[in-house]
This record gives sequence, structure tokens and C-alpha cells, in this order.
Amino acid sequence: MIDLRSDTVTTPTEAMWLAMRSATLGDDTLEGDPTVNRLETLAAKLTGKSAALFVTSGTMGNVISALTHNQRGGLEAIVDSQAHMLLSEAGGLSCLAGLFCNAITSHRGEMDLQQLKTKLRGSYSRYGGPTALVCMETSHNHSGGSVLSDDYLREVSRLSREAGVPVHIDGARVFNAVVASGRTLKEIASCADSITFCLSKGLSAPMGSVLAGDEAFIQRARTFRRMVGGGLRQAGIMAAAGIVALEQGIPRLEEDHKTAHLIWQELRHYKPSLVSELPPQTNILQVTPGTESQDETERFIRRLEQNNMLCRAARPGVLRLVTHRHINLQHVPQIVSAFRHSLETPY
Repeated sequence: MIDLRSDTVTTPTEAMWLAMRSATLGDDTLEGDPTVNRLETLAAKLTGKSAALFVTSGTMGNVISALTHNQRGGLEAIVDSQAHMLLSEAGGLSCLAGLFCNAITSHRGEMDLQQLKTKLRGSYSRYGGPTALVCMETSHNHSGGSVLSDDYLREVSRLSREAGVPVHIDGARVFNAVVASGRTLKEIASCADSITFCLSKGLSAPMGSVLAGDEAFIQRARTFRRMVGGGLRQAGIMAAAGIVALEQGIPRLEEDHKTAHLIWQELRHYKPSLVSELPPQTNILQVTPGTESQDETERFIRRLEQNNMLCRAARPGVLRLVTHRHINLQHVPQIVSAFRHSLETPY
């Protein structure tokens, strides 16, 4: 079965298993876990931030970031209209951080900058409190893995900081953006006050994400991590896999991008309407099989499964295929065949 549901289905590498078995452990909530400390130090170095915090998931890291930044009584977080933090994190910004999500129209993950200018509030006014946070996401999940441009990152950073509003980057797949753009993580992270990145997607660690920022920010974030149930004990077992992921897994992501590009190319050759005219920038490909409703889309997904391929719906009429370490170029003919049989065989 070819599983393209997500890059989260990846399992640990042999090097990760070895590191996990031999990890030096402590109590991360008490005196600290030495392996977790190593991971956090490495993450801080890669992002160019002064400190970092190991958390169980990117969703936890994002909501902790919002809780930590919102020290001025801000009422809202500005996000793009297709942000994962808005659509796919169970309302944590509102329910846990107490922030209204002010969503700005976006294209391929990039907010309309004129709208951003008008919505940024650095202080109290008759209409409400200051903006607590501006959020960006790269690569951008719901926009088919698109990568935010340098100019956009810098301009959002400039506008927000001029208004005295902190910036957070949801970098769940930021290493895909790093590989696709040729920029370093430090360069991307310099456009924000905080950033999260995930270890358990394309990097193949079994779990975990990292939140990075300055020392004072991370010190406060540790308290909020505890508040939301994220206090960890012998977490070095998982942190050890994360260290291997960061030291060994990043360059390999280019293979996933090549696989996604070949799938796009072959599907476009078979039936151009299935995919966009633009190739995927990273490891996420959106496919439009001609279904309209959610029920029709789910039925088509079940047909693909009968042809030995798994995927998920991004929204009604749109499928999301995500390449990863367990999928390679040799699988592409089978993927195209699954679509061919599913489309051409009568219901």
C-alpha cells in the first residue's frame, strides 16, 4: 500500500533507534534531561535564537507561543485565511490563548499586505486592544506546500515590528522550505520573534517539535508548556531521535520534493486537469479528480485505496498527496496507475 496521507506516517531510522536506546536520561521537569538539553541547544543554534524548548507537537508549540507573546492584553492574532493554526489546530488560539483570529485573505500562504497594514494595532483604541501576534506559515500546508518568499517574510516582519507586534512562524515543515528555497533556517527565523518546527514529519522522528525564541521568551514558555500538560520526564528518548533528525535528515528532503514533482509531471501528462499548471515547490501535491462534494471526494479516496493508494482530502474536490522517506521515484508509476484505474473504471 502506497501511503501518501502525510509525512507523519514515517517511522524512525535505524540511527534514531540506536540513539534512543543509548540516550542519557534525566527528568526534564526537575533538573533537566541532558539529551533534551542537547536538542534544545542544537535547535537554538540552527534557528539563530538564544534558546529553544522541546514540545510534544507543533500545535502545542504554536499555542504556547501565542500564550507567551500575549503579555500586553492583546485581543487578536492575525493569521492568513488558510493557516494551519486557524483551520487545523482545534481552535487553540481562541480556546486556550483567548485570542480572536483575524484572518487576512491570502494567496499561496501570503497575506494581502495592505490588509495587514490596516489591521495591525500596536496599542489600545476605541475598537479594541493591541494585536497580540502576527503568524506566518512556511511551507504552507493548505496551499500545497508553497514556500513564503523572502520579500514577503521581510515585509511582514517589518510592518509588524514597526507596530510593536511580535511575529511567530509556524514552521512545521520549515525544513522543506529551507531545501526548496536555498535559504538557511536562521535566515527564515530572523523574520520572526519565535518559530516552531516539527521533527516527526519528513525528518522521520517518532514525535516532537521545537519552539525557539529569546531566553526570556523561552523561560516564560516553559511555564505555559506546564500549564497545557506538556511537562516531560525522561524525554531524552524522543529528543535523541530529534537530534538525529536534525543532523542527518534535512538534505534528504530534496528526494521527497523530486518525487512530488515527478508525480505532478506524470499526472499532468495523463490528465492535465488533475493538477495545477504550477509544479509543487515541496513535498505536498494537490489533485483535483473532478469530484464536487465531500461525499464524492471520500468515495474517490476509497477507490484509490482499492487500487493500493492512500491519501486524504484537503477540502471537497481536492486531494492532498504528501511524499516522504517511504515513497520514492519507483512508486510513481503505481501512483499514476491508481488514479488511472480509479478514474476510468465505472462505479
